Amino acid sequence: MIIIATFDDFMKIDIRVGEIVKVEFFEKAKKPAYKLWVDFGSEIGIKKSSAQITECYKKEELAGRQVLGVVNFPARQIADFMSEVLVLGVHSTQGVVLIQPQQPVNKGDKLG
Repeated sequence: MIIIATFDDFMKIDIRVGEIVKVEFFEKAKKPAYKLWVDFGSEIGIKKSSAQITECYKKEELAGRQVLGVVNFPARQIADFMSEVLVLGVHSTQGVVLIQPQQPVNKGDKLG
């Protein structure tokens, strides 16, 4: 079932481009995950996220990658880690695949 959202609902979500600057394996997560530190530029800064992307990405290939993230959701505690941003990905048969710009853009650029 598809839930219908209005355009005003969509406009409330702040989706920005960030660059992954640090990655650690999240040992205390219930499902395999990484702790990510994502730089969204000078206006927003570096935000933390927990991401279950271990099936499609090795830790060492993530730093420097641009991703899209929702920056205006409330922080959520996952085990002993506070996740401050929702990094966006597609659930596929091979695992979660990150959504990223097709070409490099500025950190903090907004989807819309």
